[in-house]
Amino acid sequence: MLLRHVPFLKAVFLYSFTAFGGPQGHMGMMVKTFVQKRKDITEDELLEYNAFCQMLPGPSSTQTVTLIALKRGGVPLAIFTLLLWIFPAALIMALFSFIIFYFDPGAQKGNKMIPLNLFYYIQPMSVGFVFFAAARMMQTSIKYVATAAIMVGSLVATLFINSPWVFPVLLVISGAISNFSNNRIPTPIQKPKKINWMHLWLFALLFVVAGIVSELAKSGNWEHARIYNLFENFYRFGAIVFGGGQALMPLMLIQFVKRSTQPPILTAGQLLTGYGMVQAVPGPVFSICSFVGGVAMHEYGPLWQIGGSLVATIAVFLPSTLLLFFLFPVYENLKHHVIIFRALEGINSAIVGIIWASGIVLFRSIAFDQALAFEWSNLVVVMITFSLLYFSKIPAPLIVLGWLLMGWSLH
Repeated sequence: MLLRHVPFLKAVFLYSFTAFGGPQGHMGMMVKTFVQKRKDITEDELLEYNAFCQMLPGPSSTQTVTLIALKRGGVPLAIFTLLLWIFPAALIMALFSFIIFYFDPGAQKGNKMIPLNLFYYIQPMSVGFVFFAAARMMQTSIKYVATAAIMVGSLVATLFINSPWVFPVLLVISGAISNFSNNRIPTPIQKPKKINWMHLWLFALLFVVAGIVSELAKSGNWEHARIYNLFENFYRFGAIVFGGGQALMPLMLIQFVKRSTQPPILTAGQLLTGYGMVQAVPGPVFSICSFVGGVAMHEYGPLWQIGGSLVATIAVFLPSTLLLFFLFPVYENLKHHVIIFRALEGINSAIVGIIWASGIVLFRSIAFDQALAFEWSNLVVVMITFSLLYFSKIPAPLIVLGWLLMGWSLH
């Protein structure tokens, strides 16, 4: 079954090496790769998938890619795609958990960063991808005064409300507003999607069993008890975290630095070093867990360090994937009801506003240098990237490669 999807899987693998910029930047890459080039889904479907994933815990861009595969080939292809998507980033971050100890001792004290000139232009390039995604999606989703107002309102709210909860709240409010229109009637559902309750029961069972085993390992002083604790910690993170990879930071800081044993499992400096590195790595921001899991098991030796990275990676992506497989068929059945169908128009408009706001926030974070002087070069990179994406047919991976080579030439 997977053989006929080889071209799609090749596209996913290439995408996993070139998708920089976090969830917002990933949307631009998905538009270019899976909508414009391959036509696996439409822009409306991509917006719909992204809106649905914003309402779930876990990594939204990872869930969106998984849904694209789910549409094409069902659960087997979705699982294979998920593994292919997270593999490069997880491998790089796991290797980095070794590098900070063996090749860069200063970084483990949090006072030295590895030089990354290769990625010098990647952040402004990612902003260009974000603005491209917003501009493309605005063409298909913003058709009326009401949807334009929802987009602008979502943009403003995202800019001025600093909370991960702003996203699900905006989606609910926007869906409610668009229900005041009575002009749009859904097409009748052809055949209800089958709901697999096993995914929900497995999600709940793992949550309970992981908690019990972790507590037994801790209270019983099991040898290598930390590996059981890590699975519970990261499974819990993956089950409750809204707002993307940045929302993981305070949870990991509390769990592994402040509430940890003395000396702590890892230092604040190590955590910040890993978070800085993951910004320059393609793929999901949640791959920072591969780094943290490896560092946490460092004292037990290289094999246990590899095990820590593997356990943390599996544990953090597993709960959101199980919830996705259970809830998406439920959503597919519900969206044909009039209320849900009409809500989608407002939700899609809100997503466009959130993406515009994300681009503005990201650009604002890189707009000034340490002397508070405006970085015109970053603005130029953003404009060139946007123009290449919007007005040319140059593949997105080649654009990424070009900026990487430009950064490398600065050495």
